[in-house]
Amino acid sequence: MANGTALEAKNLELWYGGFQALRDVSLAVPQKRITAIIGSSGCGKSSLLRCFNRMNDLIRGCKVKGEVSFAGKNIYAADADPTDIRFRIGMVFQKPNPFPKSIFDNVAFGPRVNGLTDNLEETVDRALHRAALWDEVKDRLHNSALELSGGQQQRLCIARALALEPEVILMDEPCSALDPQATLKVEDLMGVLAEDYTIVIVTHNMQQAARVSHMTAFMNMAEDRAGVLVEYGPTPQIFTTPKNKSTEDYVSGRFG
Repeated sequence: MANGTALEAKNLELWYGGFQALRDVSLAVPQKRITAIIGSSGCGKSSLLRCFNRMNDLIRGCKVKGEVSFAGKNIYAADADPTDIRFRIGMVFQKPNPFPKSIFDNVAFGPRVNGLTDNLEETVDRALHRAALWDEVKDRLHNSALELSGGQQQRLCIARALALEPEVILMDEPCSALDPQATLKVEDLMGVLAEDYTIVIVTHNMQQAARVSHMTAFMNMAEDRAGVLVEYGPTPQIFTTPKNKSTEDYVSGRFG
């Protein structure tokens, strides 16, 4: 997309049945940068993240209004293909969720499902290298992925997403289940990946957002509990000179 924008939400609204989870959210996510979404529990952070690759479509009773533009098209247009969108916009979840298969078969799963079986070993090797996991698993690729530590499992899940060569990687609290050392490895990895991929991360850890992200979106709940975007801007500005009082209260620890 023009102007270095990877994703852009315009007047985005989301309902789960009769409950409005997001109201009038508009923001532009820059290409090959890390954008953090912060805010208190229940304010719609993960709901917004799932709107970016139509994962909310899988929830019964979900309804979306507004637009999310990606590669020059509205991903919610009638002719948009959700499968293709999720192919190009990968996702890493809060808890490491490797399949009960070998390390190799975990990474190869997406390419196999999508019929991309040419040079499969090369694809797996490249994804594991990019996820900074190759040196730790190269001699046991056919061992169960469940034997890996939690941090290794999460990097394996990142490798699994990378195997499909996405343009954007969405990460929903990717370090919340990890110890500090494993968290640091994932944070370092995000910094390296941002040279080639656009990353959007939801995190409760404000120190993490300040450390790793280039842009930060602060969300809050309206009186009816709908999630709203309060402030969005460069991370240093959000954390040092926020324009909104509620942003300042949140990042300084006075609420949330």
